Amino acid sequence: MSDKMKKIYVCKKCDAQFSKWNGRCLECGGWGTLEEKSLTEKEIKGSHQGISPAEIIDFSKIKIEKAQRLITKIDEFDRVVGGGIMPGSLVLLSGEPGIGKSTIVAQVANIISQQNQSQSVIYISGEESSPQLRSRFSRLQCHIEKIAFITEVNVEKIVSAIEKINPKLIIVDSIQTLNSLEAESETGSITQIRACTAKLLEVAKRLNIAIILVGHVTKDGVLAGPKSLEHLVDTVVYLETESVHNFRILRATKNRFGSVNEIGIFEMTGQGFKEIKNPSSVFVDIDNEQISGSVISCVIEGTRPFLVEIQALVTKTVFGYPQRKSSGFDLNRLQVLTAVLTKRANINLTNQDVILNIVGGMRINDPALDLAVCLAIVSSLLNQTISRKTIALGEVGLGGEIRNIPKLEERIKEAEKLGFEKAIISNTQTKSTKIEIVKIKNLSEAINFIAHSS
Repeated sequence: MSDKMKKIYVCKKCDAQFSKWNGRCLECGGWGTLEEKSLTEKEIKGSHQGISPAEIIDFSKIKIEKAQRLITKIDEFDRVVGGGIMPGSLVLLSGEPGIGKSTIVAQVANIISQQNQSQSVIYISGEESSPQLRSRFSRLQCHIEKIAFITEVNVEKIVSAIEKINPKLIIVDSIQTLNSLEAESETGSITQIRACTAKLLEVAKRLNIAIILVGHVTKDGVLAGPKSLEHLVDTVVYLETESVHNFRILRATKNRFGSVNEIGIFEMTGQGFKEIKNPSSVFVDIDNEQISGSVISCVIEGTRPFLVEIQALVTKTVFGYPQRKSSGFDLNRLQVLTAVLTKRANINLTNQDVILNIVGGMRINDPALDLAVCLAIVSSLLNQTISRKTIALGEVGLGGEIRNIPKLEERIKEAEKLGFEKAIISNTQTKSTKIEIVKIKNLSEAINFIAHSS
């Protein structure tokens, strides 16, 4: 007796399955993407007959060997990925189009290829032709003798070439251009991207080859279709920028082999990315003119402390409700701090617009900036200046109290290296330092400090 047939409906974009037809896919939201398919009950349920059991592994018999990471000698990049690229790992590098993803992976390919035998790096590009790639590598002054180039987009052919050469590093630029014969959808769809990534992941683990995938952020602001690859890869790294600045920030959001709190800062030049060894000198210039509403503080990103400048502008509300605007700082946190200033420090901001900016285009989420933000707001309101050689560090509680922050000594030491003379902190114990320490308990004392500092 033949197996009974059953109809199902499959989405062409995301491969979701439904028992009845819908005009819109309930998973990816695509319209008119459901197609009818007929399957037998055996195909639907599956069969385990004749399949050998999976191998059971005894962890106690496995020897732990420390993997030798691929060091790119680009310190900012190596720190973000955990101290170098782990062999056998799959790294996803994402960012807006034109931000410099292809540039930084070309520089990585150039350095790794010089450290190993011939053709130790394979650069796979589905977006550029061979002459275009050669022109870009020449502009970046890369040595191409030990880099193998593949301009194929079929992932099965790419896997066959990888098995033949067995390189140390593979770069795929970009994953959206690849396609697999096993996926029945158009190139760039979620189904194709997942299928190609799964095949590359299997090759990376089986041959212990490091693979960097370049993934573009789509028009909707998501990565390769709603973050469809992040759960498949080992490390996810974002390349960010502000449109008006020439700096690039490399930030890890997932890393199975390192910390996700590290960031790397680069400057885009005609010869590629240039490392910013001392970011404090980029985001803070203590020699600038002293103005009201400007306060300097220090943040910690991973293991790195660096100084940032907070600027506030407080003006009387002309029409409607008072406005709260922020650039680089959490707007909800700004609302909380203005409420605390009004309630606990008797600073009337109910008829004042407050505009806050983190100089340099950085996005900061560190409670250690609370005190500096409050001082900047009060400084602008009272039109009182604070010395550019003074740093403010502390978290502000809802009671207006100044709380201690982690890694206070490291922050003060960073300010000391750059020639700061005074640090405003909470009433806590600190090690002796060359910087004059001003301890305050609450916002009222901070306001009194501003009033008598000019």
